[in-house]
Amino acid sequence: MKKALFIDRDGTIIVEPPVDYQVDSLEKLEFVPMAISQLQKIAQELDYELVMVTNQDGLGTDSYPEDTFWPAHNKMLDTLKGEGIVFDDMLIDKTFEHENAPTRKPRTGLMTAYMSGDYDLKNSFVIGDRLTDVELATNLGAQGIFIGEKGSSEDAVLETKSWKEIYEFLSNYSPNGREAKVERITNETSILIKVNLDGSGNSDLSTGIGFFDHMLHQVARHGKIDLTVKVTGDLYIDEHHTIEDTGLAIGEAFKQALGDKRGIERYGFFIAPMDEVLAQVALDFSGRPWFVCDAPLSRESVGDFPVEMFSHFFKSFSDTAGCNLNIKTTGDNDHHIIEGTFKAFAKAIRMAIKVEEGNNEIPSTKGVL
Repeated sequence: MKKALFIDRDGTIIVEPPVDYQVDSLEKLEFVPMAISQLQKIAQELDYELVMVTNQDGLGTDSYPEDTFWPAHNKMLDTLKGEGIVFDDMLIDKTFEHENAPTRKPRTGLMTAYMSGDYDLKNSFVIGDRLTDVELATNLGAQGIFIGEKGSSEDAVLETKSWKEIYEFLSNYSPNGREAKVERITNETSILIKVNLDGSGNSDLSTGIGFFDHMLHQVARHGKIDLTVKVTGDLYIDEHHTIEDTGLAIGEAFKQALGDKRGIERYGFFIAPMDEVLAQVALDFSGRPWFVCDAPLSRESVGDFPVEMFSHFFKSFSDTAGCNLNIKTTGDNDHHIIEGTFKAFAKAIRMAIKVEEGNNEIPSTKGVL
């Protein structure tokens, strides 16, 4: 489905004159700071149709003749076009406020074509400098971005005076945030995974394997991600299927939450000391799985966690997340080796998934990951 940005004109793209509120001459035409540069980036980089929606009180009447409106308006459009900014549609209501016309913002009479079901209005935005623009967003079932003082609108998803902030918000916007939910049900396990890559380190973990829960808690806490893991597995056989399938499901959740990976650092690496242990983890969310592990484990199990499943968990994650994962850990105590590695893994993840502010590029010369 198509998405749209419904953008107000006066006070949003061009400065609204403070006395008569009419841009009726070329001398009055002045662009809002950074509107052109940031709209250019939005038009070139983001997947939205651009629709201008503006109220022009009494346009065509003696109080606002059309022959004074169009020269400045067309000059504005030509200037924007010269910078690669072309509006797919332009909706102008010419009525006065007291007429209460169904076509006047915040009413939606001019916008019925966008309400037919062809547009993803839930993930479209109205951008404007008046509260009626935010109200229009509500009436459309879209989201409102208010250009003005913060705290002015409870319904706007963003309040700002900066077009740069608007571009950054839109470029980093994801319909569900960077979240994912994965359910994996087989004859051996039933697994529910929820992940929020922009969380605060909260976790809700129940795998039936105490030490494994403890390790996944490290991933959430040190990776600053919110992680839910609910597993019912065939532990009456052994722990293998539970740990393997959990790794596969978490990797799949990461892959979904990262989306096209636009703006992320992509690479993460961390060296974590833990007593006598030095755990080194490097990873690359390249889209290609590859796994290397060098860890001197000697015990059969740590608590109820089979040591042989240490590397198997990480390989399972690598396979479904589509990442290169390289682990090298030295030390003597198996508990420390495993825990130190999980902590380094979490820190490497945190680095790799970080989104650079204002960056909307896919981190690959191929243009896709």
